[in-house]
Parts: sequence; C-alpha cells; structure tokens
Amino acid sequence: MARILISDPLANEGIELLKAHGDVDVKLGMTPAELISIIPEYDALVVRSETKVTPDVIDAGTALSVIGRAGVGVDNIDLEVATRRGIAVVNAPTGNTLAAAEHTIAMMLSLARNIPQANSSLKSGQWTRSAFTGVEVSNKTLGVIGLGKVGAEVAKRAIGLQMRVLGYDPFVSRDHAKSLGIDLAPLAQIFQESDFICLHTPLTDTTRGLIGEKEISTMKPTVRILNTARGELVDEKALLKAVEEGRIAGAALDVFSEEPPTNNPILDNPKIIVTPHLGASTQEAQAAVAKEVAEQVISVLKGEGAIYTVNAPFVLPETQTILAPYIEAASYAGRLASQLAEGQLMAISLLYNGEIATYDTNILKAAALMGLLGPVSDEQVNLVNASVIADQRGLRLTEQKGPAVEKYGNLITIEVTTYEGTTVVSGAHMRDQTRIVQVDNYWIDIVADTGYMLFTDHQDRPGMIGSVGTIMGEQDINIGFMEVGRKEPRGRATMILGLDDPMPEQVLDEIRALPNVYQVKLVQL
Repeated sequence: MARILISDPLANEGIELLKAHGDVDVKLGMTPAELISIIPEYDALVVRSETKVTPDVIDAGTALSVIGRAGVGVDNIDLEVATRRGIAVVNAPTGNTLAAAEHTIAMMLSLARNIPQANSSLKSGQWTRSAFTGVEVSNKTLGVIGLGKVGAEVAKRAIGLQMRVLGYDPFVSRDHAKSLGIDLAPLAQIFQESDFICLHTPLTDTTRGLIGEKEISTMKPTVRILNTARGELVDEKALLKAVEEGRIAGAALDVFSEEPPTNNPILDNPKIIVTPHLGASTQEAQAAVAKEVAEQVISVLKGEGAIYTVNAPFVLPETQTILAPYIEAASYAGRLASQLAEGQLMAISLLYNGEIATYDTNILKAAALMGLLGPVSDEQVNLVNASVIADQRGLRLTEQKGPAVEKYGNLITIEVTTYEGTTVVSGAHMRDQTRIVQVDNYWIDIVADTGYMLFTDHQDRPGMIGSVGTIMGEQDINIGFMEVGRKEPRGRATMILGLDDPMPEQVLDEIRALPNVYQVKLVQL
C-alpha cells in the first residue's frame, strides 16, 4: 500500500479519501530538516502553501511519484526538479471556483449598498441612514474581464440579478459566450459602458496594470471596480487617486500588490472596501479542494493520468525520438501566436508536415493548445488538461496533415483566426534546437527560447533598422539577436529583436511613432 504524507492542514474529506487508498500520515509544522529526514519513506506528498517543496526535499524523496498541492498556485514547489525526477505535480484548480465567484458577487453587493461602512457606523453608535444610500445592481452593466471558470460563474450569477453582462476574453468562442448570456466586447467598450467591472484573469506581463490611469480616465464616474484575482492587475495608486477625486464611485479589493498590505493607504479610504484574500475561504471550498487534490494523487498512484497535472507528463518511449522535439515546437508556436494575435478568436487550425504527420498527433495538439491558452488562462494549462480547457471555452480546432515542406523535414504550423485577421506561426526542430521558422507570410529562423522578443511590422525603408536600434541604445536595452523578413525590396517587412530584458511601454510607444511602422509587439516565450 502506498504511503502518503500530509504536511499542511487538509480538510477531513481529503484525508479520509486518501486513507481509503493508502497509508496516510499527517505531520504538521515540520522544519525543512525534519521533512527531508522522513520524506524517503513516502510515495506521495500533499501540501498547501506552508510547506516549501525545495530541490533538497524532492531529491530526498527517492520513492516519491506524486506531489499534490491542495489549491491552485504551485509557487512553493520546485516544478523543474520534480519534472526532472519524473514526479508528477498535481493541484486542485476548480475546488474554489464557486467560492471565488460568490465572493465577487458579495463584494459587488456590499459595494453597491455600502454595507461595511454602514455596519461600522451603526456599531459605533451612529444612525445616519442618508449617508449610506446605495445603488441597485439590477439593470446595470457588469464588465467581466476573463471568462475562465470563475469569470463564467460570476456572469451566471450577475445575469440572475438581472444585470447586463459584457465579457472580455479573446480565447472564448462567441457561441460559448452566447450560451452563457454574455455579450463579448473589447476592453475599451467594457471600460466605457460598465457600471461594475470585475477581474478574473491571470497575472502576466500583458495584464499587469491592466487597469491604470489611462483606462480609468475612460470610465463612467459611477463605475465601481472589483478585484478578486491578482493585486497587480490594478494600479493601486491610480485607483486610489481616482476614488479620492471622485472620478470613480468606489472599489472592492480582495487582493493586493503586496500581501498583507502593510501601510497601504487604500485601507484608509472609506469608499474602498477590502477583505484579506478570502476568495477561496469557505468550508465548502476547503472540502472541495481537499477532495479534488486527493483524487488527483490517487489517480497518479494507481498509474492513471491525472487531469490536473501541473508539470508536463513524459512522452512514451516509442514516440520519444520523433515527437518529443515537436512537443516543444508546438508549445512555443502556440504561445507566440497567442501573443501576436489581435481580436476575438474565431478559429484555430493545426498543420503537421513530414514524418510527424504519420504518428498520433494528439500530444502535439495538446502542446499547441497549452502554448496558446497558457498566457491567458486563469488556471495551469498542461499537456493533460489543455484539450479540456479548450472545450470549456468552446474552442474547436481543425487538423491537417501533409508531406514534408522544402527545407524542413518536419514542420508544425498553427493558424489563429480572429475578427482582425489570421496569425500564422510555424515551428521546427533543426540542429538540435527548437526554432520558429515562420511568422505570417515571412520565413525566418530564430531559436525558440525563454525570453523577450520585439516584433515590428513596417515598410522596408533605408534607416528603419538603424532608427529602432538607436532608440534601443539610448534606453540601454541590449539586443541579443535580430531577424528580418520581407517579401520584396521596399515592401512590407517584419523585424524580430531578441531582448535581454522587458521593454518599458514608453519605449514601445517611441518605436510605434516612427514613420512607416504599422505595429509593434513585445512578446515573452
């Protein structure tokens, strides 16, 4: 029987389920040294956020086959080392969905009716009804940014409150949104028309500071902003200033850029209501999370696939030689296409060329979806659950197979079509490296690696490359590589610059302002 160690508090529902499938020990409050000393005895480790699963812990866990995180985030687990050791890491991303959605609705209603302020006033001995006149949510517009699990559940409840719901999520199909009663809209429309705005999107370089001074300036003076997702999505200084100046009516925050928010002036403003990151803090959610992670751990121990595996599973030995390099190529191609595409998604297609087309390409499809959805999903996307998450968003893709393409023995191409146009990215594996070899109509050759890249769409004119380089030099931004593609001399062209560091928005704006520059994009692989 498998031995299972639980090192952080876990709801009894999860403990009992694990006990039915293994020999369970619950040992809380261990020091790192104590954990390292006993972990060799166990096949599975279950944690929350308190236990730090370091490389030393993983290396000592010679019998470990699975690490379970009772919750969503896995920042306390070294995924790279676990993957290298062949240890599956699983989490519980759905158990707190309803709790987070209900907390958002509770915050919205509290904000609309000034409930925390009125409660505090009355308990201090005052009876000032007129000071707490609120607004109704019925017939108001709620803008939901991010239509993953939590965002979709918030929308359902808002519709039940007779609200009009606008939603923004480029990677949700219009049919799926329509089935939920949501009108898809661009961010600009949501900012302009919403009476309430709530955030349910992951934190990325693109979404950091999603709501700042510029966005707030386009909103109604009666708008109320809700953030129960990630603190860094909102520029707190800009939010506080807007509330103080009466340019927006108020805000409700469950998350902060720093937690706990020590000496944060937001806490002192009576028009901003706050809670200490309580989105998942219900008895039911804790039980559901415990049960969910237990089920994932049991699946791995039984030799079955776990749908919420956070780290990528290994490819079967018989396909390793051929497909393994193209799993990475498909993932990089999807990730790049996700960031280059503009507008609401309409269709996704995959094309496999060469010997890889003769194999079962399901894992390549999953890798492409993992890359495509990873930057925009509010949950961890991996090879196991990528297709499931795509289905949940109403996304469908088509697949085609063809012969080898000139110069490339094997090639995988993803096409992402939106209402703004089609983005094409092709990946290959050459000279022992994963490479991006096509972007839209341009054939290029760049090594796909983690880091930042600047893409420009411009007219091929003398001095263009020099002008961009001058701006970069003046801002002390180092260029690691440069790739240029064009169809004809002095025609439309693309330039790709590999950067050592991210580029500030003001520098991007300076490049956009150059003559004959049509589009500038900063992406991160």
